[in-house]
This record gives sequence, C-alpha cells and structure tokens, in this order.
Amino acid sequence: MPSRSPTLNNAFHTPDRRPLVAAITSLLQHLNPQNHNFKNFTSNSLNQFSDHLDSKLVLKVIQNQTNPFHALFFFNWAADPNPNPNNYTHSHLCYKAIIDTLLSHSLLSTATSLLQQSSKLSDFFIGKIIKAYGDCGNFKAAIFWFNQAKSIENGKCLFSYNSILGVLVRGNRMKLAEAFFDQMFKDNMVQPDVSTYTTMIRGYCKMGMIENARKVFDEMMVEPNLVTYNTMMNGFCKKGDMKSAGSILNRMMTSEDCLPDTVTYTTLIDGYCKSGELEEAMKFMDEMVRRGCQPNVLTYNALIYGLSLRGYVTQAKIMVTKMRLDGLKDNISTHNSILKGLCIVGKLEQAGIYLKHMTKSNMKPDVISYRVVINGYCKMGKSDEAISLLKEMQAGGIKPNVSSFNDVFRILVGNEELDRAILLLNKMPKMGCPPNFISYSTIICGLCMAKGRMQEVEGLLDAMFRSGHNIDATMYSCLLKGYCEDGNLEAAMRIAYEMVSKKFVINLESISILFKELCAKMKFTEAETLFEMCVRCPVDDKDNYRRILDEQISVWNLILLLSFVSINLGVGVELMAARCYDVTK
Repeated sequence: MPSRSPTLNNAFHTPDRRPLVAAITSLLQHLNPQNHNFKNFTSNSLNQFSDHLDSKLVLKVIQNQTNPFHALFFFNWAADPNPNPNNYTHSHLCYKAIIDTLLSHSLLSTATSLLQQSSKLSDFFIGKIIKAYGDCGNFKAAIFWFNQAKSIENGKCLFSYNSILGVLVRGNRMKLAEAFFDQMFKDNMVQPDVSTYTTMIRGYCKMGMIENARKVFDEMMVEPNLVTYNTMMNGFCKKGDMKSAGSILNRMMTSEDCLPDTVTYTTLIDGYCKSGELEEAMKFMDEMVRRGCQPNVLTYNALIYGLSLRGYVTQAKIMVTKMRLDGLKDNISTHNSILKGLCIVGKLEQAGIYLKHMTKSNMKPDVISYRVVINGYCKMGKSDEAISLLKEMQAGGIKPNVSSFNDVFRILVGNEELDRAILLLNKMPKMGCPPNFISYSTIICGLCMAKGRMQEVEGLLDAMFRSGHNIDATMYSCLLKGYCEDGNLEAAMRIAYEMVSKKFVINLESISILFKELCAKMKFTEAETLFEMCVRCPVDDKDNYRRILDEQISVWNLILLLSFVSINLGVGVELMAARCYDVTK
C-alpha cells in the first residue's frame, strides 16, 4: 500500500468528509482517465480509501468531479473495492449520482451500458435515459427506451410515461404525445399522476390548443397541484381569455393545498396588462400584496409593460421607482418597455435620450432596445436617425437584428431612396447581419416599380440566390411588372413561364399588364399560349383571364381596323391608332 501523506492521515481521522473528498479528487486528477475504457489504468492507489467507503462519501466524491470519466473511474472501483472491510455496495442514490453525471455530459451509451451491466435498468433510470435522448432531439431512441421500460416493468412504468410525454411536449409532437397518453388509459397498467396531466396540459397550452387543455384539466382523476393550476391559467392568459383565467383563481381560493402564489398572480397580472385591462391588473397587484405574496421583477415588469403599451410612460417610470423601493433591481426588459412607451406616444427624441442614458449607466441596451427605437423612427419616416442607430449598434459591438434593417429598407423604398437601400444592403454582412429574404424582396420589388432599374434587380437576384433564397409568388409578380414596364417582353415571358411551371398563380393585375404588352406587339399567339398554360394551374380566375385576354385582343383588332381605314382616308396612321387606343383604354 502506498505511504500516506500527513494530509491524508489527518483526513482519515476526521468525521468531516471534505478532506477525504479532496484527497480522492486530487488522486483522480493525477490519474486523469479520459474515456470509459480504463484498461490501461490501475485503481490500486485508491485502495488506501477502502476502509472509509460508505454511500455518503461515494456520493460526495461523484458530485465533486467536473470530469465525468474521473467520476466513473472512482464509481467502478468503489463497486468492487479491494480490500472491502465494510462490505460496501452502491446505494440507489450513488447510481443516481453517476447516471446524472454521465447524462449531463451526453454520455448516454456509457450510462445505459453501466445500468445494463449492473442489472439496474428500471422504470426510474430508463425515465432519465428517455429524457436525455429527448434533450438531444433523438425521439426515435427515446421511444425505443420507453418500449424497453414497458417490457421490463410489464407496463407499470409511470416514470417512463411521464418522461416520454415530457420529451414529446418539449419537441412540439402533440399528436404523438396524445397517442402515448391514450395508450396509458387503454393498457390500464398504471394510473396517470398529477405530473402526467400537467405535462399534457402544458403541451396543449404551448400549442394554443386551449380547449384540449381545458378538457384534460376537467377530466383529471387526481387533484391538480399548484403547477397544474398555474399552467392552465397561463394558457388562458396567453389566449386572452381572462374570464377563464379568473375562474382558475377562484377554484384555487377554495383549495386548502393550492393557494395562489407569486407565479399565479404574476401570470394573471401579465394577462390583464396584455389585454389592456390595467385597472384589473392593478387590482390583483394589490390583492397579492394583501395576501402576503411578494411581487417579483416579473410582476413589476408586466405592469410596466402594460402601462407603457398604453402610452402611460410617466406612470410606468413611477412603477420602476416603486420596484426599486421594494428592493428589486430593474433589468433590461424594464427599460425596453419604457422605450416602447416613449415611441408609442411619439416622443422619439426622448426615446433617443433615454437610450443614451442607458448606455452611460450600467444598463447596457440590447438588440431589442435598439430595435424598439429604430422601429419608432421608421414609423415616423426618419430613416437617417434609424440608420445612425444601426451604425451605433455596430460600433458598440451589438449585432443588429435583421428585422431592424428590414424596417429601414421599407422606409427607404417608400421614400424612393433606392440607392441608399442598396448601399445599406451591401453593408449588412460587415455589420454582422446578413440579409434575409425579406431584405432582398423589399428592395427588389422597389426597384421593379422604378423604371430602368431591372439590370440592378438581376444583380440583386444573383446575390439572393447565392445566399440560398428563392423567388416567391409576390416577387415573381413584381419582376413580371418590372420587365413589362421596362419593355423587356422576352424577360417578362420567361418569368411568366417560370411562374406557371412552379404552380405560382399570376394575379389579375400582372396578367393584364402582360397580355396588354403582348397584344400591343401583335403577339396574339403567344398570349393565347400563355393563357392555355395558366388555366392548367389550379386558379379561380380562369374566366377573368379569358375576359382580359379577349378585351386586349378586341382592342388591338379595332386599332388595326381603324388604322387600315385611316390609311384609305389619308389620316395619319400613328395619330389615328393613338386616338383609338386612348378611347378604348
């Protein structure tokens, strides 16, 4: 046996396990196993700790390891120490500790192998494995292990049922979650508990399926707990159904075990604020304080947001002061609400000053802070100020949100400042924000409406394609009109054929412009061919297509006829045709 240092000798003779834990940890760090294959490592140096082994020590050592392989190496040694004077064996808590450690480091196969080799696969541990696979997005593996639990436990696997339901709800797989939930009742091997019902309610509320959630809540065969009530209330509040949310509160008031807490009241206050019912929100704020529930930052922020949304900025600032007096620290969400309120009431200059004040204080503005003010400037048509803030964000090391750029593009295009829009679009990647489809679409459609700029459009289309974006129906319509206005009938026809081949519907305005151009150039056959192609698509405007085409053909046949007559009468052909066309437009 290796000689013991004075430090270790002291550790062995103290009831405090911390020196022992530190000594074992130091030894493990010296050995430094780096994977689950320990063939090249000897555990002899750990034998000096054999006579001190008990579950509490093993638990502390495992929990003290930052490297999962250190924990596993020690766990494997402790499972069969030599010597073993205390006849030590791992407890359930020790297995739980090592499995939790391995799963937290995504060592799923190592964890499952350990459980299989130890014959410890059970509903409890498989439930943990199911959750771990679900957290990795591996639903197939999660379902496989659920079926393993059913087989091992003969269907009596409540932990695994709750785990698989939780995995599917978090992954927005409600149809599949419903199937497992229904199977639970069909098999009738295990009864759902409050966690089972709450998970399903949370899933339905998350998907906006509030009536489904209500049905599960009403049919619960066990008493709801506080989490169940709060989940159901949150679902109603998100739907704006404050009457139903209030009924949940009333039911809680009659319960001895589930009286409303801070979460309950905050949820309700937030719901009333977002519904614009500030008086009700304030009433419940008073009630929660009266009942001994202390408001938290989220409670105050809900009220500050509600006041700001209605333009009551002064009252919102007073609420910030009250929050501070209550010993709570305001956060970035608090100030973003104030900024939003200032923009809503049109006090953009004050919003800009407030933003700068935030920058100078310890409350550094975030992407949302800037987005709120940029959006406010854009609504007022102040593109210069909005662009200035985008540059300020870049200088401050904050990557602008693409939505902020798109707000600016809409204003620049609306003001016919297309050159500035293109310049800003080209600068976006250097500012840490690549353009998205809306960025390209806004500028491209703006250029299509301006005459003589289709060559620039084609350059932007190339850049858009390289970025992985494709043309949608709206952009196709813009391109069609743009090429027609530019007199490029060949390009317009190419776009029209592309639209038809991709099953996009050519709207009446676009088809009218194209038919007009084709007929003006006497391309009646091409117009008829395009019509035949269009009506093969599933559109409701076939009759209108025919009417528009017939009108254009009739107009130009009349013009041709009158032009022929004008020649015989000695009237200028061009003058007569122009006058005829003006009359028939």
